Amino acid sequence: MQSVHANYKPLTPTKELVLLCDGVNGPANLGSIFRTSDAFGVLKIYSNRSIPIDSARFRKTARNTQTRLSFQENFDLLIAIDALKSKGYLVIALEITKSSIPIAQSRALLNHKIALLVGDENHGISDDVLARADEIVHLPMFGQNSSMNVAQATAIALFQIATHE
Repeated sequence: MQSVHANYKPLTPTKELVLLCDGVNGPANLGSIFRTSDAFGVLKIYSNRSIPIDSARFRKTARNTQTRLSFQENFDLLIAIDALKSKGYLVIALEITKSSIPIAQSRALLNHKIALLVGDENHGISDDVLARADEIVHLPMFGQNSSMNVAQATAIALFQIATHE
């Protein structure tokens, strides 16, 4: 069997997706998030931290996607959320809380403009940012741990959002 990478033609995204990173700062995580964002047609990444694009760990996992993706670092996420909502985006927070629902049950996934909000590797999404979300979703998990790596969780959520019809 031969690889088909040379003949690859990207799909046309059916939704307008942006990503909001609240406190995510690990270079490998951010690089992976960039690569996954490129794969699922994310239009822009907003981060309230610096994005270490010069880091070897970032570059290794991002695989040059930072040259194709629009991103804004050190940005006030509350301002970004208000601006996105004024443009018709729904903000979906990926966080496990008492009121979060499994992502597959989200009615917001039917919207064509979605801003996915993900949080810090250790503490999740800050309370003030989380309060601005239109909906809070979580990934159902079967193991004993209550969370997973932010880059992996973001990838799963972006897949759910991008392919949900």
